[in-house]
This record gives sequence, structure tokens and C-alpha cells, in this order.
Amino acid sequence: MGLLHSPVSLYAGARRERVEACPRFVDGEFCNTAPVGPGLQEGSSRGVMREFFFSRARRMPSEPLPTLDPRPGWAQAPDTGLRATWLGHSTVLVEIDGLRVLTDPVWCKRASPSQLMGPKRFQPVPVTVAQLPELDAVVLSHDHYDHLDAAAIAELGRSGVPIYTSLGVGLRLELLGVPAQNIHELDWWESARLVSRDGRRELQISAAPSQHFSGRGLNDRNATAWSSFVLTSERHRVFFSGDTGLTPEFAEIAARLGPFDLVMLEVGAFHPAWGQIHLGPDNALEALALLGGGAFLPVHWGTFNLAIHDWDQPAERLFELAPSRGVQLLMPKIGAPIEPSRVECTAPWWRELATRELGTDALSLDPIRVAPPL
Repeated sequence: MGLLHSPVSLYAGARRERVEACPRFVDGEFCNTAPVGPGLQEGSSRGVMREFFFSRARRMPSEPLPTLDPRPGWAQAPDTGLRATWLGHSTVLVEIDGLRVLTDPVWCKRASPSQLMGPKRFQPVPVTVAQLPELDAVVLSHDHYDHLDAAAIAELGRSGVPIYTSLGVGLRLELLGVPAQNIHELDWWESARLVSRDGRRELQISAAPSQHFSGRGLNDRNATAWSSFVLTSERHRVFFSGDTGLTPEFAEIAARLGPFDLVMLEVGAFHPAWGQIHLGPDNALEALALLGGGAFLPVHWGTFNLAIHDWDQPAERLFELAPSRGVQLLMPKIGAPIEPSRVECTAPWWRELATRELGTDALSLDPIRVAPPL
């Protein structure tokens, strides 16, 4: 769906009522709180196109990035109650006080309507969808191809796992075969209560502001909403940004739903020309400060060829800035389960590949000590 129909024309019943009642649904489409456009900033298109065609940036690594099989780690529950496994891009398996939540599940080879062309993945996900442990929930921030993988969602939908997403996105899921009763669409500041299968554990899943846009086709721009999400258990709180630019609404999120033990913010596929709708490393650190801090797991990098910068630029920039900012930076290899409160050092594992690409051994492989959790 997308090339032939805009979801807006298909909304009906309670879904249509909820969408039309949203204060950010104006003149038939969703919008940001601030007047932010979804495209390049004014006057920047010529320079961006020049960079796209003539830049010598290392946009893709020369070989697949190192990944680990997370299944041995998943076999035992985390001692601290909170563990995260980055599976690439914005896909993270969060284990929070006995419940498992998967964010923006993407397994496709290309973040594109076609698997023959479009932004290509650097390396496969270290496990298949079928190899995931039993999930309690999926959180889906918005409908872009690098966040909503139709095949992965269809497979997860057949498993019966509940999916929590933004307004309007549920229609896309229904058309992919996900049962309507397993879809929970949330507007900003709305929350849903998830109870574990044994009835012993609870999780609150809350939608919160983000600054972005949506669409999968030629005529469905901003027909569905976009959100960040907060997971709140008895002992822990986790923030997941989805895709977003820097917005003062992060401070309100902290006041309403924080403080956070783990903050997952997008840092890659960034260019100053689209700085209002993506963060990048520098703005991610500003966002982290507005959110009140917490262990910081960067996402949305090291997976797809989506930007003009070097593939490792987000990691290098964060590794440079984090020590002076007192940031507890988590930079695990893809597939490495980590418990945030147990991480004392982070190592620049990506440099092993970068040194081979650049033909130099000048890059230090020494880890840096990260600040302890607040």
C-alpha cells in the first residue's frame, strides 16, 4: 500500500475518528508541533546533490561489520533486569524486568519499496525473525521503509505478538495480515498497559513526541503519524526515539515520563541540510541532555547506505565527544547483549575495519571509560 492508495482515504470508523481528533492532523495530513518541512532545508538542495554525486565519503564499509550471535546471551535472564541487544539500524531487543520488546524490526536487504534497488544493508541481521526469543511486544515508531519492514512485520504478526505503533500505521499492519486485535495505535502522551503472559509482570508503553515525517509511496506523505516511545516497568524506564530532529519537547518527555535508565537515539543517516528531521551525533547529545541523561545507546547507524557521510562518522563523532560530556556511551557490536549498568568501558570496534579501509594503523583501538549511570 502507498503507491496506489493514501491511507487517509481508507480510514474508517474508530480509526478515522481518532485520526481526525488528533490536534496534529491538519488538512488531511499529520504535522509536527513546530513548522518543520520533511525535505531539505531551503537553499541546500544544490549543495547536497553535489555531495551526493561527487563526495569521496566511505558511504559503505568494504566488508560486513562484525556481528555476534546473541542467542547464548539471551538464554539467561539479565541480572540487573535491563538488557538491550542492538540488531542493526533501529532494531533493538529490549529485555526489561522479565518482558521482551522489539523496536522497529527490519530484516530486509534494502530499505526500499524494491529489494532490487535502494539503500543496501551492510550485513545481515545476526538472527532470523524465527530465531528471536518469545516476544511480549513490538514497538513501531513510523512507516518509513527502514523502520517498517513489511515481510518482518507480517511474520511477527503471524506469531500473535501485540504491536504498538503511531496513529494510522495500524491500517498498514492490517493490510499486511496483522490481526486488528493485536494492533495498538497510540497518540502522543497516550499509554497502554501490557501484562506478561503469566500475569506477574506489567509494562507501560507510552507514545511521545518526535519531529519527523512519514510515507511509503508517491501520494501518502504524512498520512500516518510518527512517535518516540517510552517503556516503563516497575524498576526501569527506557526511551526510544524512532526518527526525530532536535526538539524542545524532549524536556517535556523527561518531565512527564523520565528519568531514563536507557536512552536510544538515532545518530546516523544525517546531513545538516535535513537537521530538523534527523539528529546526528551532536544533536543526539543535546537531546540526551534534554531527556535528563541515562545510558546512551546510539541507533540508526552502521546498517544501511542512507547518507552521504562516512559509514563510521556517527560512531567516531560520539567517541570523540562523549568523554568530555560525561556521557555513559554504549557502543556494542551488532548482536551483543549488554546490561547498561554493567558497562564501564566502550571500545571502538569499528576501527578494526576502518584501519584496513584507510591503510593505516593510526586509529587507536583502546577503549574509553564511560561515566557511571546516574
